[in-house]
Parts: sequence; structure tokens; C-alpha cells
Amino acid sequence: MERMKNLLAWFEIPVLDMSRAKTFYETVLDIEITTVEFGGFKMGWFPRPEEGAAGSLVQHEAYKPSTEGSLIYFASDDLALPLSRVEQAGGKVLQEKTQISEDHGYMAVFTDTEGNRIALHSMS
Repeated sequence: MERMKNLLAWFEIPVLDMSRAKTFYETVLDIEITTVEFGGFKMGWFPRPEEGAAGSLVQHEAYKPSTEGSLIYFASDDLALPLSRVEQAGGKVLQEKTQISEDHGYMAVFTDTEGNRIALHSMS
């Protein structure tokens, strides 16, 4: 049987203030986000991984931040580190680091500066 590919290709996180959201995610995830504008959209591109999905922050009138709906999980070696930066960056921790199971690792949930519910995952 052929190995299944990662089904997730792209994600978009709605934002109200691109500068504020960019600073938040760069601080929490310790990454650099590239901003671009085209067709009335302001986008903040997350670094593209070698494998897996890429994504973007998006500021546009059709995009509304929400704590309802889909939940995106960002991977980490140990989610405790990015989670420790959430509140100092202006977000709010909703669920502290919690073990899912020995086989599935840990998760935590927070809201970002824009009002989106986002999660973190790590195996340790």
C-alpha cells in the first residue's frame, strides 16, 4: 500500500491588524513571516516547510477572526516554550499543556491577538 500524503495543503488565519498579528506569531513561534499585498489582500506568509502544509495570515474584509470552527495546530519540539510566550505577546492561554496520550503527545490551546483560537502540539 502506498504511503498516504499529508492531506493539508494550505491554511489561512484571519487577522484584523497584520502588523500586530505578524509580531505575535513571530514572537510565539520564533519565526519570520514575509508580508505581501495583492488583489486587496494583505498576507503574512509563514515559512514554507520541506514537508507538510504552508499557510498565511490574511487581512481582508471577507476574513473574520473566530474562536469557533476549524482549529489549526502548530508543531513544536516542546510546546511549553512557544506557549510560554503567548501572553507576553498579547494572546491568552485557554488550555495549558495537556497530554493527549503516550502515543499522541501533548497539546495546548490559546487565542491570538486577533481573536482566533489556535493550538500547539508536541510529542514531549
